[in-house]
Amino acid sequence: MTVSKSHAYFTAEEYLQLEHISPIKHEYLQGQMVAMAEASKAHVIITGNLSALLVNHLRGTDCIAYVTDMKVKLPALEVFYYPDLAVTYDDRDLRSDEDFVVHPKLIIEVLSDSTEAFDRGDKFADYKSNPAFVEYVLIHQKQVLVERFQRKSDTLWIPYNYQEGSTVEFASIGFACEIEALYDNLSQLL
Repeated sequence: MTVSKSHAYFTAEEYLQLEHISPIKHEYLQGQMVAMAEASKAHVIITGNLSALLVNHLRGTDCIAYVTDMKVKLPALEVFYYPDLAVTYDDRDLRSDEDFVVHPKLIIEVLSDSTEAFDRGDKFADYKSNPAFVEYVLIHQKQVLVERFQRKSDTLWIPYNYQEGSTVEFASIGFACEIEALYDNLSQLL
């Protein structure tokens, strides 16, 4: 992704310093800081459900699931994103005291009207630049639908769709659950 430099330019180091003191989160795209929108109630519930399921699943392993406030750095593109959830089991991430990870295996985004096109388009393309990244999941918040993309080669990503009654699988971490568990406590909002 290429960003116009007609706005204020920040180095990655300046961005990280400013992000520590900012009351709102920003993603960093090649020198530009882009403010993130607030999450809806459904978004927060889905992310919470997913976090609880994955933390329990990963307990006792060398994997860590990071939710919403952990940045993913894409060094080749000079980009930092805040995914809704990222899972890493790379020692370089686990031993680092940085407030970002560089080698996530799994990235999950909960879609909203304002971010859906970017999440499935440019953001996904940017994530693909990371060779450690092997699985991408998009969770819809207005309907029971999960889309999963699994890397088979540098240029081949296999899509899987899960709807009501399905068992959702995240192959990169050996996780499976009924799709309804992701949408628990949302029946009144769907």
